[in-house]
Amino acid sequence: MSAMDSSRRHLLRVSGLAGLIVAGSAVTTGTAHAAPTTSGPGVLHADTVDDLRALNTKTLSDGTQLLLAGYHRAGDGGAMALRWNKNSTAPHNGGTVITPTGKNPGNNDKTPTKGRWHQLHTGTLDFRTFGHFDTTHPADTALDAMIDDPTVHRIEAHTDLHFQKRHLWNRSNIELDFGGHHITTTGIEKNTHDNPFGAVLSFRGTVTTTTTVTYALPGKVIELTDNFPVPDAKAFTVGQWWAVQVAPVEGGGGDERELQKLVEITEIIDATHVRVGYLNGWELAAGRTLTWTRVEPVRDTHVRNMLFEGAGDDEYTGSHPVSYEYAVGCDVSGIHATGTFWPVIMRRWCTRFRTEECSLKNPPTVMYGGAGYLTQQIYCLYGRVADCTTSNVRHLNDLTASAYCTVVNCHGDGDDEGGNPFTTHGQYEHDLLFDGNSGLMDIANSGAQWGISAKRITVRRHVCSWFTANTKITDLTLEDVTVIARPTFDQAGTLTVNADGAQVRGCTAKTFAVAQRSARSTRPTVISDCSFEPPAEAVLVQTPVTAPVHFVRCTFTGLDGAVLRGAGPVHFTDCTLTGADGAAPLSVGSADLRIDGGTYTDTGIELSAARDQRITVTGGARLTGTNKAGALLGRTAGSGTVIWDLSAVSSTTSGAGTAHVRIQDGTNHYAATGCRFTGGTLHLLPAALDSALHTSCVEQGTRRTAMPANGGTARTDGNLTL
Repeated sequence: MSAMDSSRRHLLRVSGLAGLIVAGSAVTTGTAHAAPTTSGPGVLHADTVDDLRALNTKTLSDGTQLLLAGYHRAGDGGAMALRWNKNSTAPHNGGTVITPTGKNPGNNDKTPTKGRWHQLHTGTLDFRTFGHFDTTHPADTALDAMIDDPTVHRIEAHTDLHFQKRHLWNRSNIELDFGGHHITTTGIEKNTHDNPFGAVLSFRGTVTTTTTVTYALPGKVIELTDNFPVPDAKAFTVGQWWAVQVAPVEGGGGDERELQKLVEITEIIDATHVRVGYLNGWELAAGRTLTWTRVEPVRDTHVRNMLFEGAGDDEYTGSHPVSYEYAVGCDVSGIHATGTFWPVIMRRWCTRFRTEECSLKNPPTVMYGGAGYLTQQIYCLYGRVADCTTSNVRHLNDLTASAYCTVVNCHGDGDDEGGNPFTTHGQYEHDLLFDGNSGLMDIANSGAQWGISAKRITVRRHVCSWFTANTKITDLTLEDVTVIARPTFDQAGTLTVNADGAQVRGCTAKTFAVAQRSARSTRPTVISDCSFEPPAEAVLVQTPVTAPVHFVRCTFTGLDGAVLRGAGPVHFTDCTLTGADGAAPLSVGSADLRIDGGTYTDTGIELSAARDQRITVTGGARLTGTNKAGALLGRTAGSGTVIWDLSAVSSTTSGAGTAHVRIQDGTNHYAATGCRFTGGTLHLLPAALDSALHTSCVEQGTRRTAMPANGGTARTDGNLTL
């Protein structure tokens, strides 16, 4: 084997380009300045692009192939295989299309109008084959050339890069992998007003302007159906994608719509019904208008692995890496951004996507609406956000009008300025799962413009210093949520939920409150196996609450004048309530309070009598100690009538002046059977009792400071006095 043959074979082997050379081609050897063969297609080699462009192409046969050892120098990573197309007039882009310069005798020093070198590739391209090895020169032209080439399915970066353009494509089936390298955008062109989709890499499906179907629903569309009425099913085809939305809620906010999704037609059911790939989350009444718009979405276009440095500190000069609109199956992973203005990953009208292992720190603002996010999803379906982190941002994740999405193992810190890592707008989100995350959480709380509604939101194993879900949130489920007060943000350590089917299990917080803004659920609001330590005079059940609230095996410590203000029924089962030293009793405005078992120490209960009330204490409930009011069970002088029903209660106090029961105001109906009172007093003022039954009780060391005599409306005998 000659030395020249050995050199050529080594070039083929180390460049990895040998497979691109057409099998069976006549092979010649030579340098970039050697006269190529004229007998047919051949293979040349050259060291650099400058050498290639200076090559005399006049005598080259169409289809001649060439191996390039590097871009600026041999072995610099810009190696490629090329093929001569003598009739090509494609524009020169320095990578996939290279035009001879004419700087050689054969071309008479004139750039040829025809004839181009076209890069041979397997569908994977590299910025180095366009001459980009650092951030010195913008790589926008190269990026456009690769994206616009339909034969390219993967773009790779192996060096840092600089971009100055905001690109918008409708390209599908391509992956951009920046290899974890640094991406800069200093000096990027200005964005337009309020445009979070003006990303460096922006992908947008094609929305038709003529294919639109508008239809007033002839009947109710039930919740959780994928069957929708249409005027003529012939307008639809299985496999098509449509953006469907309902008209705004009458009398609601301008963006208050129960349905806004990108859906696929999965079946033509009959002449006036189609099935879509989505089970709707909200019932739609007859007469509501649906608008269907045909879309050709971007599909399977992915962006991965970059260190992105934002530029600019406002909506015009700020930069961010990625946005998708009308997209299906488009994933993002491994983007780590600093200083971006708009969301790092912005999505609207998207479905079936993943955002994984991304991060953001220190955006220029956390106060400007829509800015300073890691990722936002608007009108999105079937998304997964996982293993992401943020520091000092407005939101890690925002789900607006979205459904069937999951957020897993994501963590936000540096949220003292009030940015909530986890949020939803309240634009009728439904069926969302948050699992194993940390950081402030605020659900459906962006204002009336969006409707402040959400349904079936589940949060598990979450840690934060503030959690509020007190708007129109139906069937909220919280499991193992821990809210720890932080002196630099919310010293109260607040957890608030809406009493509309809320299920709160195994949670811990300092301040807990139940609010009510809606009444849509068929399931009860139950708080079980939780621990709270509310501050003095904390309102546990707020005024608007009319729904039943059930506390089961919960622990409240440090109580001092806590309030159950709402009129709705409240039920405590096997709970433990402990008051602070000298604490005021629990103030209860509930129309129906039931205490079943449990222990109540140094707290006691005082009914507000602001309305007619009923209190039931049973199941072996144990009341002990004392409180500021000097009564474990009592009432104020309010105008309401109170019914007292005590059975199997054990009440013990060491304070001689503390009453087990004190009734001295208003109108009351009292019954106590089978109870045990130890120490203290019983004060049942006859004038305050319309009826009284006090029998089969044990009174040990207890003084009766007031008690009605036996008569037609009172019976107080049959007790055991020790």
